[in-house]
Amino acid sequence: MSEYSAPAGAPVWFDLMSSNPAKAAEFYSAIFGWEVEAPREEFGGYQNFTKNGRRVAGLSPWMEEAGGPPNIWSVYLRTDDAAATLAAAEAAGGSVMVPPMAVGDEGTMAVVTDPAGAVIGFWQPGLHHGFTQWGEHGTPYWFECHSKDYAKSIDFYPKVIGARLEEIGTGGDGSPGPDAYSQVFIGDLSYSGIMDTSKLSPPEVPSFWQAYVTSDDVAATVAQVESLGGTVLMPAEDTPYGTLATVTDPFGAAFSLGHPPTGM
Repeated sequence: MSEYSAPAGAPVWFDLMSSNPAKAAEFYSAIFGWEVEAPREEFGGYQNFTKNGRRVAGLSPWMEEAGGPPNIWSVYLRTDDAAATLAAAEAAGGSVMVPPMAVGDEGTMAVVTDPAGAVIGFWQPGLHHGFTQWGEHGTPYWFECHSKDYAKSIDFYPKVIGARLEEIGTGGDGSPGPDAYSQVFIGDLSYSGIMDTSKLSPPEVPSFWQAYVTSDDVAATVAQVESLGGTVLMPAEDTPYGTLATVTDPFGAAFSLGHPPTGM
């Protein structure tokens, strides 16, 4: 396990909106060993999943009256000034979904839609610092923007979060991996990427951010997901970036699994 403290612009949190939080908590506990804190009624019943006694992800009940899709994972990037980040996002062509909103003393959240249509959250920490572990079973592995308009995405994020992009796509030469892919560097380190999915995803699937969670054995976790009522969208596959898979929980929320390549 690596200790982690998100720098500004890097992933700091991810959370699940679920139509059945209690059953979802049982599912994620079984596959990742997550425990769950008591619901915070002052925050609409929001809960925090924990791993090793530390917060690792969030869980929120779906409220039909609020609209939006049920059973979906959301990703948040750290900001030290939510208002300034949203101003930069609007200037770069994004649109505001949720303006900066204080969550008690925990921090300030905001949500925007980037110019390619992907929803991305921002979190300005107060008492809640986000996840602080990386690379152990049940902790983050990677985060990824699946973009239907790659050019707009790679223009937007450097302007908003001050990132440096490094193109590692294959360029369509038949090599394994996506044709267009950029790693997003915050300083000298990268915790996320942007992938061109315009030719990979069905037309009805919009741009979105995907969370990858570390698994000690991806194939075994996939089998466990199926046994617990989840579905497999992409079975375990060995890639240059590790063993990867994509699954859903029993209620349809999609997430990915990752295990480092041999020798890492």
